[in-house]
Amino acid sequence: MIDRRNGITRTEQRSNKRFDSVIGWLYFLFILFAAALIIHLFFIQVIDIKKYKVKAKKQRASQNFAVRGDIYDRNGIKLATDDVFYNIFARRADYDEDESSPEVIAKKLAPILKISKEELLKKLNSPEQIIAVKKDVDRNTAKQIAQLHLRAISLDKKNTRVYPQGTLAAHVLGYYNFDADIANGIEYAAKDKLEHIENTVKYQRTQKGKIIYDFSTDPVATAKNPKGQDVTLTIDAAIQHICEKELAKMVEEKKALRGTVIVMNPRNGEILAYAVYPTYDPNNYRNATPELIKNWTLTDVFPPGSTFKTVTVSSAMDLGKINEHSTVLDTGKTKIGNWEIKNYDYDVHPYPGHITLGYLFEHSSNIGSINVARTMTPREFYMVLKRFGFGSKTGIDLPGESSGLLPYWSNWDQGIHATMSYGYGTSVTAMQMISAVSALANNGVKVTPHVIKYSPEEEAVKIKREQVISPETAHSVTRLLAMSVNNGRSVIKMDKYNVAAKTGTSRKPKENGAGYTPYTYTSTIGYLPASNPQILVYVMIDSAKVGAIWGNTVAGPVFHEVTLQVARMLNLKPDKNVSEPVKKDE
Repeated sequence: MIDRRNGITRTEQRSNKRFDSVIGWLYFLFILFAAALIIHLFFIQVIDIKKYKVKAKKQRASQNFAVRGDIYDRNGIKLATDDVFYNIFARRADYDEDESSPEVIAKKLAPILKISKEELLKKLNSPEQIIAVKKDVDRNTAKQIAQLHLRAISLDKKNTRVYPQGTLAAHVLGYYNFDADIANGIEYAAKDKLEHIENTVKYQRTQKGKIIYDFSTDPVATAKNPKGQDVTLTIDAAIQHICEKELAKMVEEKKALRGTVIVMNPRNGEILAYAVYPTYDPNNYRNATPELIKNWTLTDVFPPGSTFKTVTVSSAMDLGKINEHSTVLDTGKTKIGNWEIKNYDYDVHPYPGHITLGYLFEHSSNIGSINVARTMTPREFYMVLKRFGFGSKTGIDLPGESSGLLPYWSNWDQGIHATMSYGYGTSVTAMQMISAVSALANNGVKVTPHVIKYSPEEEAVKIKREQVISPETAHSVTRLLAMSVNNGRSVIKMDKYNVAAKTGTSRKPKENGAGYTPYTYTSTIGYLPASNPQILVYVMIDSAKVGAIWGNTVAGPVFHEVTLQVARMLNLKPDKNVSEPVKKDE
């Protein structure tokens, strides 16, 4: 049907109405959107202005990059610090025909960077948008470049870790890689403290990086880098140097594989020196192999040999099985199953008979040690060894420590029980060994070894003290050890001090555990003055190859030289012919 008045059909009329309705709704929605937008902008610019001011401020917020705290030895000698350097970049987009042309830049920068103008110009004409002009530029050079105000040149400020003493105490300090945030040694163990910033200064920068100064901006603070807390170690750099020097000399003389010297104050567990050879330079740690960087004295285990006899005798004595004046039968050799065990001096002393404990230490009697161990059940012996810390981490504040190997007592057979007595039934780390013997030097109390100097509050939390054996047992074993050294002709004997010490030599097992290599571990551990122990020293050298290879001939001379020099440095009071004398074994 057609509407005669305007000549359109009703269908067309309905279509037009729908169209008008849609347009009306769109117009309404547009008005609604505009109103909502006006309200939103009103809230942003009037009602909620503080929120967006804060947000904008955060976007402009900046702060200087933080530097790690320094590391010092116990006497304030700096062992590790941060050094700031700069990378110089050129931006092609900022080149122009005048002061920022490559020719002008090359002419001005060449003498400062000590690069020929031609070489520098070649770099500046690189097609790259951002051109690395020179890296690792020092602060003074960067300052000279900044004063030129070259628009196309930017300075990228970075920091690197520097070790002013070179290789000294490398395995204690470790290293720090800023780029990958990777660390080792104290750099890892004390990471939280070294990077802890108490008061961070923040300010605002423009898009081009310029500082926005207002009334709250401290101009002095903006020029400084926030710094983490400093860490002081228990290490004495002078004693550390002595230990490293004497260790390196002996390892090189004997063509050994590696070695360590650890000096501890047994009273409080502080490590005064911790020498590990071979060493590396933490300033150039990237050039060192992972094997060289690893602190093997914490990770690798070995049979301690005869130094362990001090623990065997102490265990039996503390259990009341023997006393300071006991004697044990030493037949020179014995047989367990198909395995014959001999004393090292069997050809000279084939059948010593009943021997004193002083004789056992002086002649390092394997058979005597076996018979002492047999006075204890496997469970009794095992429980005391656990108190000494064997089979457990010492808790030293360095990463990567191993627990060592101590078989559970129910798995002991006659062979393990016997070999345990003279240091073959278990495998220890160097740190475990010195930690265990420290109890003998400290009235039977074992203190957690540590290389960080803690405040009294920190020490109460981090350092544990455990009564391992009775004070009486510790004193008795100390007297026996000092007596054995004074009676013998060992190189570890000293003129002014009674030294409570024991040497050891153990065969080196093959890596797969099946049998032994032709090489040995040679060691000496002891403390002085025996009447009032102040220092405990452990020397262990792995796989010496030249000359007589025994604990007394390889580790002993290092022990003697280190203790002699350390006693002089610490001004230790002599105890020979001064205080209670150590009686000779009768």
